[in-house]
Amino acid sequence: MRIEKIYVYPVKALRAVEVNDSIVTKHGFPYDRRFMLVHVDNDKDGSTIYKNIHLAHYPESIFFHPSLDTNAGLIRVDFKPPSGQGEQKTLDFPLKPVTGDLEIIPIEMHLSKVHAYKMPKQYSDWFTSCYGFEVALVYLGPNYRPTRMSQTPPVVSNKPSGWLGSITNTTAAYLHFGSKELNQNLLTFNDCAPYLVCSSKSMDDVLSRIGSDKENFDMIKFRPNIVVSGAERAWDEDFWSQITTSPKSDQTTKIECIHNCGRCKSINIDYTTGKPGEKESGEVLKKLQRDRRVDVGMKYSPIFGRYSFLNSDSEGNVIKVGDEVVVSRRNGEHTKFDWEGLHTLPKIAVKT
Repeated sequence: MRIEKIYVYPVKALRAVEVNDSIVTKHGFPYDRRFMLVHVDNDKDGSTIYKNIHLAHYPESIFFHPSLDTNAGLIRVDFKPPSGQGEQKTLDFPLKPVTGDLEIIPIEMHLSKVHAYKMPKQYSDWFTSCYGFEVALVYLGPNYRPTRMSQTPPVVSNKPSGWLGSITNTTAAYLHFGSKELNQNLLTFNDCAPYLVCSSKSMDDVLSRIGSDKENFDMIKFRPNIVVSGAERAWDEDFWSQITTSPKSDQTTKIECIHNCGRCKSINIDYTTGKPGEKESGEVLKKLQRDRRVDVGMKYSPIFGRYSFLNSDSEGNVIKVGDEVVVSRRNGEHTKFDWEGLHTLPKIAVKT
């Protein structure tokens, strides 16, 4: 297998930037989702509230095309709406803003809280003029969000499968890795993990379901960070526990594939119109629900891709397109998504 694509998302919900190589860190790729947009609104009592701009609920976000100029220390965003829906324009802002005088606001994503810096008004005003409602651009800075799910692979054992078995495995993982190791991974504005690993072989299966409309569907709709080609079969990644890149070199990188990624209606968006697709590409979520609800921790969502963390021994390594990839550890069954407050695992009765 090989790394086929590497993607970075400088601003959450906007389009991706494809890169040929990248440093890997425990927090994800540098410049990946360290900025986010929020919809500035009023609560019932008149107080200001900030609604995270996610692609599923703000599909017009796909009209924004970011690019990185690391030499100049800038992010450039080109706004390219469909004809008749606004004028094209461009904004540049710093990759690493000076935060000393910036307002700090609270952000909560999937019950995981963090404080972020509200960027200067001229940047937010630019996005406001594009969206047509008040928007603020926020920067994470040195802050990180806590991860609310287990971050180590199930310990291989002959213990019973199912939810009780996963509890036993998680307990064993604490003993094996230690609680510090379990909780060391913090997040930027990515959803649940620093990396999302996807397989192009599984993408082929998705495309086979949408017939002649496949030209309107692309892997980028699944928002991957790392795309791997050459898997033996579709959906084999469901059982990947660890992948290793460049296994024969002097700098191998190990990526821990810990949880499945449940999909939402964002994959139905037509990237040319910013609306749900009108043909079969607009029904991909429904088509996948037929047989891809394979995680009892997300029993209502079809699965595509693996939420992944960097092995601590690989911090600071570089991965690149074309690197060899091997599955260095495999699970015997589907993992169970356990993000606190979001998962659909059965509640455990506690005796009082």
